[in-house]
Amino acid sequence: MNKFFLWLLGTVGVCVAYGWFTYNGLVKSNESINNQWAQVETQYQRRFDLIPNLVESVKGVMKQETKIFDELAQARTRYAGAQTIDQKTAATNQVEGAFGRLLAIMENYPQLKSSENVQTLMAQLEGTENRISVERRRYNDEVKVYDIKLKTVPTKWLARWFGFSERPYFEAVKGSEQAPRVNFAD
Repeated sequence: MNKFFLWLLGTVGVCVAYGWFTYNGLVKSNESINNQWAQVETQYQRRFDLIPNLVESVKGVMKQETKIFDELAQARTRYAGAQTIDQKTAATNQVEGAFGRLLAIMENYPQLKSSENVQTLMAQLEGTENRISVERRRYNDEVKVYDIKLKTVPTKWLARWFGFSERPYFEAVKGSEQAPRVNFAD
């Protein structure tokens, strides 16, 4: 009876230790995702800080393009009020759409291309867009590692019991693969 008791105690100890390490591993992965999302948001904030400067730099020349300026301002406001990752992603997608149309329109204004201020802001925005792309990829990499842990046995069962669930990937909005269309006939 003594050997059975020791075997049972050892088995329970191994199970508890495995559960402990699994839980802690899931918490660490979850926090890594939260940290990476914060990096994405930092780059979004950089973008949102630069866009008004660019808009003000080109506003005088592009008075007829006020609709795009309004769209950019509204999207920034939506982002500021967003509470979830999905809401923030939707708001940034709206910014990206309006910003893409602004860039396409700017190509038709040679006097903007020669403005040093506009060129400097454009270079900063280009760098910011690259940073956003890198941070989004890193976020998706963290989500992948975490979601794989949640889908593998036996962690799959323990994760459900501990209340962990899959995290969403950052995905491009439908239609973003097409260049913005600019129509000067309106």
